[in-house]
Amino acid sequence: MGEHKIAIIGVGATGTVLAAALLGNYPETVLVGRNPDAGAALLTKGIRVSGVISYQSRLKHYITEIESLKNYNPDLIFITTKTFHLEQVLNYLEDSYQSGTKIISSQNGLGTEDLIASRFGEDAVFRMSLNYGVSLKNIGHAVTAFFNPPNHVGSLIPENNKLAKEIAAMLTEGGLNTECVDDIKFYVWKKMIMKCTMASICAVTNKTIKDALEFPPTREVADACFREALAVARAMGYDFGEEYLDQALGYLAKVGVHRDSMCFDIDNETPTEIDYLGAKIVAYARQKGIATPFYVAMTNMVKAIEDNYLNPEVGMRKSE
Repeated sequence: MGEHKIAIIGVGATGTVLAAALLGNYPETVLVGRNPDAGAALLTKGIRVSGVISYQSRLKHYITEIESLKNYNPDLIFITTKTFHLEQVLNYLEDSYQSGTKIISSQNGLGTEDLIASRFGEDAVFRMSLNYGVSLKNIGHAVTAFFNPPNHVGSLIPENNKLAKEIAAMLTEGGLNTECVDDIKFYVWKKMIMKCTMASICAVTNKTIKDALEFPPTREVADACFREALAVARAMGYDFGEEYLDQALGYLAKVGVHRDSMCFDIDNETPTEIDYLGAKIVAYARQKGIATPFYVAMTNMVKAIEDNYLNPEVGMRKSE
């Protein structure tokens, strides 16, 4: 493998695990976060990952401005932020981006890689599908609830497959089993059908994934949403077959004892990732002329809940 210079944008749960996996072999890896106090803590205490995945890593470089990456000249940039930050991240990244740098979207959601490619070109973009569940206990300490290896990574053009294999090997050697695949969007869709379906249901009902699937009324909604999402996936060129639903439910039965991250977004009154989850399914469905009434309903319910705390003055004015 070549000598890569790596940057990771985002120091939440996902970024913490990726950083910990890479820092052992790439100690010059740069983390980019918004909080200087968090940076000071990370530089002093390092990064810890506990649970089913375990790491303890030291950190040498932390910056608070994406534009400052030009001082480090990374050739690989992992974006791990929440998707509602993605457009802003790309705006900042345009000021420091250097030709030849590769960007790896390591986020939830559908279509993140397409947005990045629209800014920097397909040659610059890779996508990951991560198969671990993680939460941030505090700054620099991520707790992993499960890992169903491997993760998957792939490029958008065949010419970059060699580098995609190298990225997979870098992560695997760091202890985070990752496989390079030819059609990364297949694996993204395979996972995101589950995520898109259950995130909205859990966010609206405040149930864990397991509870939502075991409660007959929400299970009925989930089954309908799964059917709609699978129809959209087929129209987009990804047919997962008749056995997919049983496989998905078996997977969710093992990992679904926790609340979805969208529940925590609502708890904390922060934007949700609905625009890259349920809303993406709805958008693709409309492009293909497919009716998705359950997905439309669940997506709009999440947007209404989100609007109540993001724009409280609107509701107050209307009630006057």
